[in-house]
Formats: sequence, structure tokens, C-alpha cells
Amino acid sequence: MSKIEKIGVIVSDKMEKSVVVEVAYRYRHPMYSKIVVKTKRYMAHDEDNQCDLGDKVILQSCRPLSKKKRWIVKQILNKSLLSN
Repeated sequence: MSKIEKIGVIVSDKMEKSVVVEVAYRYRHPMYSKIVVKTKRYMAHDEDNQCDLGDKVILQSCRPLSKKKRWIVKQILNKSLLSN
């Protein structure tokens, strides 16, 4: 089985070893031809608690780690300016 990867932004890092990542999808509306942006939130595993609020990350699919966690943080692309 191939691993699926998604790029998103950290919107919550209040849990231990877990983060919430928001992934945005852009598509053209079939009738009105307007570009629509939909977002979806994924819970992901962050083993070393390296992620901060606003970081841009790559998620990778994995086996179920808990009831809601099926993704791991593979790499941090951009560190946020908000982090200390």
C-alpha cells in the first residue's frame, strides 16, 4: 500500500505528541466556474513535539494510532514567525 502525503498548516498544538493540521483544497465549481477553497482538519502524530502553531508541514498516512489519528508529521517545511 502506498503512503499518501498532504501539505497543511498547524492550527492546534495543545496536545502531547499530537497536532491538528488544516489542509486546503481548491477546485472549480462545476456550474459557476468560481474557484472554491475547502478545508479539512486532520489529527497527526508529532513524536518530538517540534511543531508550533502556524508551521507548514507534510503529513504522511500511517496505521491507526488512536481513534482519530491516522497521520504522522513527516517534515516541517516552514517554521512560523509566531513561534518563540
